[in-house]
Amino acid sequence: QVQLVESGGGLVQAGGSLRLSCAASEITFSIYTMGWYRQAPGKQRELVAQITSGGSTNYADSVKGRFTTFRDNAKNTVYLQMNSLKPDDTAVYYCNAAFKSFYDYWGQGTQVTVSS
Repeated sequence: QVQLVESGGGLVQAGGSLRLSCAASEITFSIYTMGWYRQAPGKQRELVAQITSGGSTNYADSVKGRFTTFRDNAKNTVYLQMNSLKPDDTAVYYCNAAFKSFYDYWGQGTQVTVSS
């Protein structure tokens, strides 16, 4: 059974940093595009950052220059390093694994709360 398990969320003051991790199991991790999404209360889920199997990345404009995603294929893990956090970054963060249009998996989410 495919599992994506996020960790690293928590409460941090504005300007602080957090690193989220997403450990995948039962997939051929290296071929998947890995994404980080977030959903704030009353808002739609949005893409935050994405890294392809080849290592190419893209970011939402709101996080460019502050967030970095990277992957360790040997550990089947993708990371989201979040710096200079703002209260607007408060949300549940979800990990996604996607391959072609056939395979699409989600983690359970981890809460990130940034206090002002």
